[in-house]
Amino acid sequence: MAEDRFSLKDALFNAEKVAYLAGLFGAADARFDAVEFERDVMAEMLPLELKARMMLIARVLADYLPDDFGEAAGVIKCALPPELDPLNTDDDFGDFIFGPLGEFVAEHGLADFDVAMSALKAITKRFSMEYAIRPFLNAEPARTLAVLGEWARDENYHVRRLVSEGTRPKLPWGMKIVLDVRDAVPFLDQLHSDKTRYVRRSVANHLNDIAKIDGELVVATLARWQREGHQDAKELDWMTRHALRTLVKKGDPAAMALLGFVPDPPIEVGPIVFDAARVKIGDVLAFEVEIKATGNAKLLVDYVVEFVKADGSRKPKVFKLKQLALKKGACEMVGKKHRFKGDATTFRLCPGTTRIVLQINGVERGAVEFELV
Repeated sequence: MAEDRFSLKDALFNAEKVAYLAGLFGAADARFDAVEFERDVMAEMLPLELKARMMLIARVLADYLPDDFGEAAGVIKCALPPELDPLNTDDDFGDFIFGPLGEFVAEHGLADFDVAMSALKAITKRFSMEYAIRPFLNAEPARTLAVLGEWARDENYHVRRLVSEGTRPKLPWGMKIVLDVRDAVPFLDQLHSDKTRYVRRSVANHLNDIAKIDGELVVATLARWQREGHQDAKELDWMTRHALRTLVKKGDPAAMALLGFVPDPPIEVGPIVFDAARVKIGDVLAFEVEIKATGNAKLLVDYVVEFVKADGSRKPKVFKLKQLALKKGACEMVGKKHRFKGDATTFRLCPGTTRIVLQINGVERGAVEFELV
């Protein structure tokens, strides 16, 4: 018998969740027909994917709420359950069934800015509204940024997190926004010292987004935060590593230096030893290399697989290997068993001469080639 597979869309948007949402609105406004709303949603929802289910609920909701947006926003706020626990410090994203409320506000509230902002602030205390805020950033950037400046000082950490998360330049699955990457830096300056890890993680992710556009700005910002000392040094170190992960993969010298990895550490690197000159797609290639310290050395060891693409060009992908702190005279054997998956959904392997490059502190320190067949 085939094993049942977990379905995220069914876990987040199902009959029970829709009934729960309908009940909240029915209790909030006697005009809201909860039974008919639930019926209309369920008549179309099950064949749809996750995002489409969210959009469907928002669309059907518009049929059952008052035509006047101000009235509709009032009903939404009355229907909301109690806020998420304000005493938590991390990973309290909320219930996805409230995501459609943000879609409704973004679709119908652009012409009623103040009411829409009030609604989003209330909803984000139950489910994060980083996607719903982005249409307002595009329609009225200055006005929305002014509101976010106030929210960055809000007592509720979900509201504060929205300021960072909603303005991320490359928010996954999010609408592109017209802001310059520098526009949100004043918010990050304030929020990087937030008392809540949930907010600080968003700040680090935001910086990692900026790094894909302006790496110098990210390194300069993190270096300034180190000098200013508004955040605990250990926590800022964690944020720095998290924020620099894209630049580190690229071997960016300034990012490496900020993390304490010099480009020319006192080491001797032996040849890369590997166990096969030909590897079948789906099989494993094992390799190892000896590193000897001729002085005290702090090392970030990665390896790059230069995959062959269908057109014969190469696509490099960086993989983490090991972080080392070696005393003078110490030796370390570093190795990996890398499986060349043939069934990956995001990347198709092609046969051909494939290259593995050893990268230490962002600098190439040896390479080997083999045939992927």
